[in-house]
Amino acid sequence: MASTADMFNNIESQFNADAASGLDVVFQFNIDDSETYHLIVKDSQCQLVSGEHQDPSVTLIMDEETLKEIVSGDLNGMQAFMAGRLRTEGDMMLATRLSDLFSL
Repeated sequence: MASTADMFNNIESQFNADAASGLDVVFQFNIDDSETYHLIVKDSQCQLVSGEHQDPSVTLIMDEETLKEIVSGDLNGMQAFMAGRLRTEGDMMLATRLSDLFSL
């Protein structure tokens, strides 16, 4: 199974620029037992940055196992949220757009 860094390093290649039209947002991923990353989506482009953002639009908080299950397709984000394995801070509705923005 890929490491957290590997999963995030591949995410930019799975970005759907058409779905990002008009967006100017920051998705932050706080992985409890691993690293923190944030994705800047602006002008139909995506940039991955290691570390925390000062003012993310939405923060998704989960452990590394949950992230791996979501990326592999074994678990969807809504299931993870309903099971208490994924928490959000900020614009929770924005988090639902991730599946449109990235073909994970």
